[in-house]
Amino acid sequence: MKLPSQRHLFDIPDDVTYLNCAYMSPLMHKVRDAGVRGLERKCRPWEIATQDFFDGSDRLRDAFATLVHAEPGDIAIIPAASYGLSTAEKNLPLERGQTILVVDEQFPSNIYPWRELAKEVGAEVRTLDRPEDDNWTATVLEAIDETTGIVALPHCRWTDGGLFDLETIGARCGESGIGFAIDATQSAGATPLDVSRIQPDFLASATYKWLMGPYSLGLLYVSKRWQQEGRPIEHSWVHRSNAANFARLIDYDDEFAPGAIRFDVGERTNFALVPAAEAGIRQLLEWGVDNVQETAAALAAQIAERARELGLESVPEGKRAGHYLGLKRSDGGLPEDLLPKLAERNVFVSVRGPAIRITPHVYNDERDVDRLIDALKAVLT
Repeated sequence: MKLPSQRHLFDIPDDVTYLNCAYMSPLMHKVRDAGVRGLERKCRPWEIATQDFFDGSDRLRDAFATLVHAEPGDIAIIPAASYGLSTAEKNLPLERGQTILVVDEQFPSNIYPWRELAKEVGAEVRTLDRPEDDNWTATVLEAIDETTGIVALPHCRWTDGGLFDLETIGARCGESGIGFAIDATQSAGATPLDVSRIQPDFLASATYKWLMGPYSLGLLYVSKRWQQEGRPIEHSWVHRSNAANFARLIDYDDEFAPGAIRFDVGERTNFALVPAAEAGIRQLLEWGVDNVQETAAALAAQIAERARELGLESVPEGKRAGHYLGLKRSDGGLPEDLLPKLAERNVFVSVRGPAIRITPHVYNDERDVDRLIDALKAVLT
């Protein structure tokens, strides 16, 4: 179901066309208010009880678990997607001579950890080029062979929205005993995700994009195997089974708390960011991720059709995520001053690689489409 414009929930002036959610989502009023209330608690710390260090985190785990069809105990709270992917790198086994599969123009947070791991063990990072037919799933499946130790992918590419069938790829990894790590920052909250069907080892997402939350926070799904034997990046008192008894924290406990808590970042009880992130995810659940996707995809499809008249092409529907659009000129590159000139017209998008990246959300409508096309026409012609 397409949603009516939700612009009233945001602080977006009427004359601003913001089609840049993949850069950073605007905070809803309710998300901002939840963060402010949480920050104000520090003004009166005597009112913060021991249980408050756990309740907010538990609610956030529950919200994200619902979103990705996991259990709350499967979720760790992290400061960034890079932290989650570095956690995967620390745990997934890899041997000398094996390969790690990644794809061209993948976000750096899902590249650098694997380069470090390959260097450490004498393995190779193999980067797959963009296929001419934009069929990324077939490209990945064809590349998996007896040397593949880890597959590290996004759900969709952050430059042009190129889409991966994670269930099919996950099934192949499971059959072959290959580690599977996913950066879902570009899709979680905008595209339905079901980890019970995908079966990744680790799936990380920052909250500041499609999860409609604050910066400097993220969430990590961890499969049951690694909840039992995984190694965290850091060791904190909050990871341990005696964490709720502040008076006895000096009784050092080597036993981890159950589930994915062992992978939480230290000081995960951020009284401002955690409730803000929960508020964003709860609103997504209220809207329905299917409805968010349908709404954004309809706007992106309109833009793609009208942009063709300006000589701008994109990955075809069905091979890109519906909420993503990367527009490229077939006859050359983009003007260096493209973004400033669009901003002068209060139109805000991104450039990633050779593409104008356009990422609408539920606060956009057809007026934004008209403004964007008019601005592109003025700037490009």
